[in-house]
Amino acid sequence: MRKISAQYLFTSAGKPLRRGIVTVAGDGTVTGVEDTGGSLRESASTEFYNGVVIPGFVNCHSHLELSHMRGLIPAGGGLSDFIVSVRNRREASDDEIMAAAGKADIEMHSGGVVACGDISNSPVTAGIKSKSPIRYITFAEAFGLDPAVAEARMQRALEVCREIRRHGLQAHVTPHSLYSLSLPLSQLIKEHIPADSIISLHFLESDDERRMAKGHADAALDLSGLASRLLLVHDTVITRDEAVKTASAGNTWFCLCPSSNIHISGKMPPAAMLREVTRRIAVGTDSLASTDRLSMIRELLLLQEAVPGITAEELIRCGTINGAMALKCDDTLGSIEPGKRPGLLLVEPFDLQNMRLLPESRVRRLV
Repeated sequence: MRKISAQYLFTSAGKPLRRGIVTVAGDGTVTGVEDTGGSLRESASTEFYNGVVIPGFVNCHSHLELSHMRGLIPAGGGLSDFIVSVRNRREASDDEIMAAAGKADIEMHSGGVVACGDISNSPVTAGIKSKSPIRYITFAEAFGLDPAVAEARMQRALEVCREIRRHGLQAHVTPHSLYSLSLPLSQLIKEHIPADSIISLHFLESDDERRMAKGHADAALDLSGLASRLLLVHDTVITRDEAVKTASAGNTWFCLCPSSNIHISGKMPPAAMLREVTRRIAVGTDSLASTDRLSMIRELLLLQEAVPGITAEELIRCGTINGAMALKCDDTLGSIEPGKRPGLLLVEPFDLQNMRLLPESRVRRLV
């Protein structure tokens, strides 16, 4: 057993505990959480850290299989150019893809990630994910505008899903986006989504998307009725009316990837507006094709800058329990509560006077 304390313990299950104590078993299971009221007595058995302790991060959106594209796609070209650049660089060998994905997996784990919603168009990274300490929830994408290939595209996504599950991993078929589906493929996807599944949808990522598809909010509401969770990823150009309408489905979560949006289009998602509409906001890093590092702490810093008045408690929830609830892994992850194995991270330095992350804040794994 280990007893761990810090200046503040952010449990993501209640208010921050000043000099609270968390007790963990050898396998990382939390066995107790103590509110000391700030009066921590010195004890040789308690590890004390001069920062804050938080649960492990849940990265709600990434593309591990694109990690070999790190640094290859220039910033600021917009979504259409980015998609073309990714398509032109997809012909890498499996060895190249796996080598880069393996390094990215290690980078995420070192940065405190305990679970990840990962987009896949092939099963090439399944072996890496099955051996990783990170819990991966994989989304096998279906997309294609040609009605003649709708059945083939659907079968391909289902086969990717089956192959990933053969590695003992959780996997769901998902549409890539509303603008990338023919009507026959859209119908096939709806027929193959079980009621207990999760949908992860690239949603209103750019103004280009509005020109390629219409009725985004209505279509999202339609999808939310098919699955137990709907993740709307990016939301870079979402309006308040669209946010209100889509949030009216209680199983819809908004996943923001600020550094990726800045790289691709130079825009931040309207996080402050979304926060006024809903608190069902999670965070993702996106892929190394659109960001230079897979850093959840950096994503939270960008959100902190963009949302005046957001508290550290709320910010940390976005990076932990909110993502865990969105990915349906909050049974064991996302919050520091007895019986869970969330991982424990030390964040330092931390502005204890104003209760804010600092630009130089970094994370270190304790458990």
